[in-house]
Amino acid sequence: MAGTGGSPPPPPPPGPLRLLLFLLLSSLLAAPAALAKSRFPISDNEIRQKKNECYADIESGLWGWQCKSSMIAKENCALKCLSPTCYETVYESDPLEEGEKDFTRGQEYKYCMHKLSLGESIEGIRGSFD
Repeated sequence: MAGTGGSPPPPPPPGPLRLLLFLLLSSLLAAPAALAKSRFPISDNEIRQKKNECYADIESGLWGWQCKSSMIAKENCALKCLSPTCYETVYESDPLEEGEKDFTRGQEYKYCMHKLSLGESIEGIRGSFD
């Protein structure tokens, strides 16, 4: 007969609720570190590296077929991937179009990333390079 060997039965595996609570608490404990201000702004090299990672994700299909439909769609998706907040602030109301080179908004986007990396407000970014 099972259980007659004198050892207690193994504990039941944690339920989905316990796992969910553990993951929630873990993410809350890690959040302050992720949101902490940096003493140094994001560098051009870091931006380039992260953007290349975004391009790789787009090419692998993680962002869906629409992000691979054209070079400009890919660029808009890469900008959104790199910083959803800055994309929303600078480009969402008027995404880049085929053949468009918008250096002013490009500077605004980069400035937005700079300010976010320092934990600063991005209020007033739009139009700051006009």
